[in-house]
Amino acid sequence: MTVLRARVLTPRSPDEVLWLDDAVIRINPGGSIEGVEPYAGQAVDLHLSTGVLTPGFVDSHVHYPQTRIVGAASGPLLQWLNHSTFPEEQRFADLEHAREVARVFVSALAAAGTTLAMAYGPVYPHATDALFAEVERRGLRVIGGPVLMDENCPPELQIPAGPALASLEKLADRWHGCDGRIFVAAIPRFALCCSASLMAGAARLARERGWWVSTHLSENLEEGRIARELFSAADYLQVYEDAGLVHRRSVLAHAIHLSDGEWDRIQAAGAVIAHCPDSNFFLGSGRFHASAAMARGVPIALGTDIAAGRSFRIPRAASSAYDSALARGTTLTPSQLFWWATRGGASALGHGNLGAVEPGFEGDLVWHDLPAWVDDPVGALAWILFDADAPRPRRVWVRGRVVWDRGQNTGYPWETPAS
Repeated sequence: MTVLRARVLTPRSPDEVLWLDDAVIRINPGGSIEGVEPYAGQAVDLHLSTGVLTPGFVDSHVHYPQTRIVGAASGPLLQWLNHSTFPEEQRFADLEHAREVARVFVSALAAAGTTLAMAYGPVYPHATDALFAEVERRGLRVIGGPVLMDENCPPELQIPAGPALASLEKLADRWHGCDGRIFVAAIPRFALCCSASLMAGAARLARERGWWVSTHLSENLEEGRIARELFSAADYLQVYEDAGLVHRRSVLAHAIHLSDGEWDRIQAAGAVIAHCPDSNFFLGSGRFHASAAMARGVPIALGTDIAAGRSFRIPRAASSAYDSALARGTTLTPSQLFWWATRGGASALGHGNLGAVEPGFEGDLVWHDLPAWVDDPVGALAWILFDADAPRPRRVWVRGRVVWDRGQNTGYPWETPAS
């Protein structure tokens, strides 16, 4: 049993957070939270009362092979893919390169306080295998897989449907469900680079094996126009519907340029939206219609979308989400953003036992510094979500095990050896 003493900030709903000014958190040997109670002189293992404990953050959309090209300002989406992303992703044919980047990527997630991520790998299965091995070693959680592409991209990144799906099955045989922390997903990159047979095959495998699926939807107007023409579809969503990719275990990234009819069908299917506002700003893609999704009760989780997104830190994505919504006339509350970043995001990705500092939840925690003048939940949310100068988390746990300690890793993740 590990006993922590700390202030606690945890979400109860999209409209409510719980603030405990001085609490004891008991984490059992299995890594779940056994009790949270007021401090009354109990013996504790760690005094953390100078800061605040929150649940770990959830990143619903992040690209592992783009770790090294953050800030590559080479134009809007399609130009950026061709000039910056595809050349970098070809480097992952080299297993040693994949392993090196996986170490940095997993360290960057941990240093940002992200304890669960839906991660896109490059097309090469061995590179995602390297990622899963590093996640297993470091103790984080991930849902992920290699992106699937078989046309309209560099030949070096094209893998035909048959071999790609066979390799994905082998990857799942080794990793899916590993320690309850690693799960394989079917990830057709987007309609422009995938044949109908590849998307339908990915959907079939995911359905048969209970995997999540994820892809990009309506990120860019030109992308949408090309997708409709390629597949003779009435709208972009129909391309994925026809392939069987839109359902309750689907995570659709971006979803900026959607009609009301598409939103209604997403609602009916129960699909999840990965909202990636910083990426949307950086590539000039547009602004997500948060009010349309919220009015329909569509599940939303935040994504950094590294490397079009410019920070691994989900609080920075939350801050960008606030700005994006405000520019469209919608004011999001800090509690709503905190919900998407933690408990709501975890639930959207099928992890209902994550995202809260409460009994019965997993001990995935983040210890943040707080200035001396912050002594209530309003100030704590403002500091964590909106102050861009706030330092990275001091310590991060998954199942009660420390996966990041700023005192031991004093630099940026890429400057320090992995713990």
